[in-house]
Order: sequence, then structure tokens, then C-alpha cells
Amino acid sequence: MRRDGAANREKVLLAAEHVFAEKGAAASTDEVARRAGVSIATVFRNFATKQDLIEATAVRYLEKLTDEAVQHADAPDAGKAFASLLRTLAAAGPVKMTLLDLLPPHDDDGEGLSRPVTEAADAFRAALDGALHRAQAAGAARPEVTGDDVSLLLRALAYATNLGEGEALDRAVGIVLDGLGVPR
Repeated sequence: MRRDGAANREKVLLAAEHVFAEKGAAASTDEVARRAGVSIATVFRNFATKQDLIEATAVRYLEKLTDEAVQHADAPDAGKAFASLLRTLAAAGPVKMTLLDLLPPHDDDGEGLSRPVTEAADAFRAALDGALHRAQAAGAARPEVTGDDVSLLLRALAYATNLGEGEALDRAVGIVLDGLGVPR
């Protein structure tokens, strides 16, 4: 792909992330194109259907969150890094859940999702599990907590949180961290 084509694709994905997060299923590809500053033809040149755009946006977002988890897992203080990661993921949760909810129906194990989405979700889960295990090994998280527990709590926060609830979200994440045994 040419450099300008790659740049346009990235602009479309970034715009799609914002438009889908704000408008959910009502989001239009025309709005994505407008916000990206490209023509609708450019959107469809990169993504044949709206569903292809949704999937690519979800994969890109999951990859971004995976990178965050890996960066936090490499920090020197495993407990502080895990607490920081949970705060980051809780803030990102509403966008993540909106994008995942726009995907075709699937079960809790991801059956029914495309291979790229499944691979991105699996990589994210592995990175989150790695950060949790590292915090547990350092004695900074309760040993009986599982990655599934953390995912469930993050999903609950995502569904219960309005993107504008900064202080309420901070308090809720603090309560979750206390329950997980993670020092704040």
C-alpha cells in the first residue's frame, strides 16, 4: 500500500473509532468519511462493507489495548503497573464494548467472530493475563483472581459507565482494585 493510502486508511480507522463509539449501530460510513477528511469512495476502497470497517476498527482498538497491557506488564513495579492498566482499560472499556457489540452475534468464547477479531481478542486476553500473573507473583494481587474475573469486572464497569463519568469511574475502579487486592 502506498504511503498516502496507508495514511488515509489510518485516518478512516481513527474516525470510525470515534463515530462508532459515539453513535453505535446508527453510525454511518458517510460520517466516518467526513470526520476522516476523505471521500466515501476512499472508505469503501479500504473496507468493502460497513461490517468490514467495524471489524477492522475493533481489531485496531484491541491491538491498541494489547500494546497498553504489554507496556504496563514491563513496568518495574508490577502492582502499580497493574493498577494503572486497570484504570486505562476501565476508561477505554465503553468504546471497546461498543465496538464489540457491533460485531456479528457470538458466544462468550468468541465463536462466530472473524479470525482477525478472534486473534486480536485472544492477544488482548493473553496480555491482560500476563499483567495479572506478574502482579500476583509480586504479591500485589490476590492469588485466586483469574483473568476471567478481571475481564468480567472491566466489562461491568464499561457497561455501567458513561464516557463522561470521570470521578465516579475513578472511585469504582478504586473499589475494584481494593477487591482484587491491588495496592492503589
